[in-house]
Amino acid sequence: MRICWPYGSAVHYTQPPPLLLLQLSRHTYVLPVRFNQATMRGPISLFNYDMPTTLLRVLLIAATTFATTSAIAQAWPAKTVRVIVPFAPGGTADTLGRIVSIKLTESLGQSFVVENRAGAGGVNGSDLVAKSAPDGYILVVSGVASHAIAPALAHSTKFPFDPLRDFTHIALFGGPPAVFAVHPSLPFKTLPALVAYAKANPTALNYGSPGNGTQGHLVAELFNQTAGIKLAHIPYKGASAAMVDLIAGNIHAVSNTLTTASAQIRSGRARALAISSAARLPDYPSVPTFRELGYPNLVATIWFSLSGPAGMPSEVVTKLNTEVRRVLQLPDVRERLRPDGIDAGTLDPKAFSEFMAAEIKRWAPVVRNSGARVD
Repeated sequence: MRICWPYGSAVHYTQPPPLLLLQLSRHTYVLPVRFNQATMRGPISLFNYDMPTTLLRVLLIAATTFATTSAIAQAWPAKTVRVIVPFAPGGTADTLGRIVSIKLTESLGQSFVVENRAGAGGVNGSDLVAKSAPDGYILVVSGVASHAIAPALAHSTKFPFDPLRDFTHIALFGGPPAVFAVHPSLPFKTLPALVAYAKANPTALNYGSPGNGTQGHLVAELFNQTAGIKLAHIPYKGASAAMVDLIAGNIHAVSNTLTTASAQIRSGRARALAISSAARLPDYPSVPTFRELGYPNLVATIWFSLSGPAGMPSEVVTKLNTEVRRVLQLPDVRERLRPDGIDAGTLDPKAFSEFMAAEIKRWAPVVRNSGARVD
């Protein structure tokens, strides 16, 4: 706790300085004070005249606030914590959210319950959390789609939240690369063959993605632009829905997370043509990267993370970050994530917030240059 007098020492004033600043933890409180109108001096004359009453009030406020904050942090979690996944069940966000929630339930002694609130590329569920109380009992599986790409896509409309100002960013989960896969009945078995077919038949092919503003959407739009083709975009409310339609033969291709597509690729119900990792993955040695096929701008990770409303108690944030990082390093969790090419996040809250800001800056010009828009 620090009490600040922002006007200098033993100075004569023509007007009484009206404020005393109390800095407590990360918060600053502004309190009015009274001056002796005859001398107009402070802070010495303030102590002589009015400070005892003011100081007592300040200290009472400080002590009460500090005790309350500390008690909340020590007791948290005292009830069920809601974890909003802003995508449909079965996708990477849902998978990571459930893995972490189960482990947090085990280690923290309260239930972390996943709720799927799909829609608008992750924006709807994220907005719900942004407008909730910052008490640590509602969190969101945030990510590059909802917090870095979607705001840049919505240039012609009013976006419902600020991805930095309206959230407390807690921990990075990590994420898989994107994979571009086609239905196995299609005649082409490589990405160059698909490009050649698309150029010869400009309106013949389409692809599905987890939704407008998702990284799957943007990766495919960058691919369209770089390759000089135009695959028609069909957005879905989640990654799993897109995979279901691909397997059924209702769409030609998907640009999706490897996590969601991996089972279908292994079973032969989907054919992977390219992956957005920097190098080939050990579990998919026959799948080339976009980079090696001549698309160096298509190196990207579809990362996900944990965030809450702005203003969460720092003690709760630190506690959550520590636990999430520990959970992601557990042998069974690492083994679960490895086949999907997911490198677990290790950033503390400050470093993760800086990472989030950097990703927002990175993707804004990519969105503009790609020509991608919210449909």
